[in-house]
Amino acid sequence: MVKGANVALADLSDDVGSVIVSLGWASPTGEGDADVSVLLLDSNGKVRSDSDFYFYNHPVAADGSVQLLGKTPTADGSEDRISFDLTAVPGEVERVVVAASRYEGSSFGELDDVRITLADAAGEGLLRFAVDDADSVAAVIFGELYRRGDGWKFRAVGQGYASGLAGLATDFGVDIEDDAAAQADAEAEAGVEAQPAVPAGQAPMNAVPAPRRPDSQAEGVKKRAARPRTAKKKVTLPATVKNTLAENDSWKTARLFPVSALKSDRDREMRATSVLLSVMAQVPEFSRRLTAAFGAPAGRMETFTEVSLPHGDSPRRPDGVIRVERAGKLWTALVETKTNGNALKAEQVQAYMDIAARRGYEAVITLTNDVALEGSPLVDVKIDRRRKHKVALWHLSWAEVAHQAQMLIRHEGVGNAAHAWLLQELLHYLQHENSGCHGFQNMGPSWVPVRNGIDDETLCQGDARALEVVENWERLIRQVCLRLGGELGQKVLPVQRAKRGTDPKERRDLLADQLCLEGRLQAELRIDGTPGVLIVGADLRTGKLRTAIDVPAPEQGYPLSWAKRLVRRLAEAPADLHVETLVDGTGPGPRGTLERLRPEPADLLPKDSATRITGFRLSLFKGMGSGRGNAETGFIRSVDDAVHRFYTTVVVHLDKPAGRRKPAAQHEATPVTAPAG
Repeated sequence: MVKGANVALADLSDDVGSVIVSLGWASPTGEGDADVSVLLLDSNGKVRSDSDFYFYNHPVAADGSVQLLGKTPTADGSEDRISFDLTAVPGEVERVVVAASRYEGSSFGELDDVRITLADAAGEGLLRFAVDDADSVAAVIFGELYRRGDGWKFRAVGQGYASGLAGLATDFGVDIEDDAAAQADAEAEAGVEAQPAVPAGQAPMNAVPAPRRPDSQAEGVKKRAARPRTAKKKVTLPATVKNTLAENDSWKTARLFPVSALKSDRDREMRATSVLLSVMAQVPEFSRRLTAAFGAPAGRMETFTEVSLPHGDSPRRPDGVIRVERAGKLWTALVETKTNGNALKAEQVQAYMDIAARRGYEAVITLTNDVALEGSPLVDVKIDRRRKHKVALWHLSWAEVAHQAQMLIRHEGVGNAAHAWLLQELLHYLQHENSGCHGFQNMGPSWVPVRNGIDDETLCQGDARALEVVENWERLIRQVCLRLGGELGQKVLPVQRAKRGTDPKERRDLLADQLCLEGRLQAELRIDGTPGVLIVGADLRTGKLRTAIDVPAPEQGYPLSWAKRLVRRLAEAPADLHVETLVDGTGPGPRGTLERLRPEPADLLPKDSATRITGFRLSLFKGMGSGRGNAETGFIRSVDDAVHRFYTTVVVHLDKPAGRRKPAAQHEATPVTAPAG
């Protein structure tokens, strides 16, 4: 793009609900760097409060709309990445400004290749803008996302601020404080006593005398460096457990939410609902994560259980009610909960939709172990189009609830230690075997017939059972992404290779036909910070799972050096890891196990030295579980374990390739010359 140009995100991709914005630069000295910042602006072009300013000490929005992902080294500098969930950006926010600032005394003229790029949720590049005229400034607005109608647009700005970050922040309404006030606040927060005043003319003991100043300076007003106010440090819990004070292992830690008394499904549903809603009411960061996407405003939340609501001759009792108050207005959602493998009842959900419509409530939220699919509701309900007030039907999986709790307490932090403890107690409850809140855990009744049909080659295209298996495979992969993302503190998303704009049902029908013909299920996961997508495949003919990743070849150097370096990186990887050289053309390249290749990395090179190496494919194989459930020997557990093992023993040893960029024609959008808006 060129400076001042704008483009609608919908024109670049069919899925722009989430985008990744990257700010990058190169340093000729190898030491230059900058800090990124994000400002959310209302219709007046100002932040609503200081909390709308995100930077290194305030990196994550409570509603998940903004997340600073940190720095990634490149060949000649660094790149900062920011994740935006545009569906969670509050409605009163009109613009999202993306900027960066240099340290005191530095300017962007000391950096090369200053740029901003934007990619969709799957990591595919959408646009690029090079900032060319920021030589003497200490802060730069790289670009901005702004609303137009029901969509979002991006504008290439490139505006510099000689006054640095403080000047930029002040322009947009962020309060700034001087260093003396900041130091006083920090000492007060840390419990440091203020130093007693020193009588006039008397120097403090052990003080270093200050240098004498000219009279003109002494009479002048001393100016202190100004900077934006910083948010309080957020609390996360350590991954390792402290040594226990218990006498022996039989002593059990007292828990806020006990599970020992749960004996029936009804008990589990009531307890799970009460536990979750009570924590949501007390931890605003957590509740925003769960409700922002459902249209709930940010405000004072109260939650209720076992509420009696009139419905015909007999009242109905939804499992829970969520109410949020903002500016004198109420947002209300009814909650229907299921645990274990219990399914939602369409008649029950329909009744709650009718009640919500009559009473002017905004939503009905269902919460089960099942995972919803794009374009496929869990239950079919009729919506009365004649009613002026429309009710939305939303779904949450218990796996999503656990994922959000883990992200906050392990990686992103919450406001205080009490909130972190509450979330940990909730997470312990959800993960307990007796809670019934374990996420997707059954491949369905079609699993065994489909496997048998593949074995005896009687499964035909168009078989509805194959489609059910494909849908449950997609649910399983979505849950695997949630669990792995919660452990890593990074976004893990399924990648759809189908042509853009393909209907989800059509895509699943195609995958079901492929399952009937080839007997295989396959999915791809994109993990932030990895060099490629992680491939997960299940071969129902052989009963084996395959996890793999393609590592692109470096742009410089010699093939033998590439092979040696790869083998060195994989020094701690499993000996049975398969390594295959990817080459131009249709034929396969050399391959072998890591155990065989360690003493002879040159075996990875093609015999014909003219053959071009494009990369290396790393694969692990293991037997897959046969059962349809989540037992130790079940298919679901085997897939989860295979992905976890591959990431922790193989992918962690790989570096994201530095300095690799697509050709300009692939990632640069056509310059837009129309006026903004």
